Amino acid sequence: MFQLLFVAIFWFLQLIHSVLVPLCLLTAWAVTILLGWSLWAALRDGVASAKQMHQIPCADCRYFTKDYRLKCPVQPTIALSEAAINCSDYDPLPTLNPLPHH
Repeated sequence: MFQLLFVAIFWFLQLIHSVLVPLCLLTAWAVTILLGWSLWAALRDGVASAKQMHQIPCADCRYFTKDYRLKCPVQPTIALSEAAINCSDYDPLPTLNPLPHH
């Protein structure tokens, strides 16, 4: 009786082992691929966000105060935000040309 139970348990463990090994292998590869895809998506979105933020012209505007309390007296609600990208009041600072023209 115990021998039959032992054989049944041994057979069941062999069956589970033959199924679990490939299943664990596939699961490990799936997790690795999903992790790589997630890192790639985060990097792609971060670069896109950085490109968007570099289009904000406030730092080069004549009206930008560099004061955290009032960044822009003309458009204080949109200063340093994505809404300032197409600001109608943007007036660039005059640039100094270090090289004289001959």
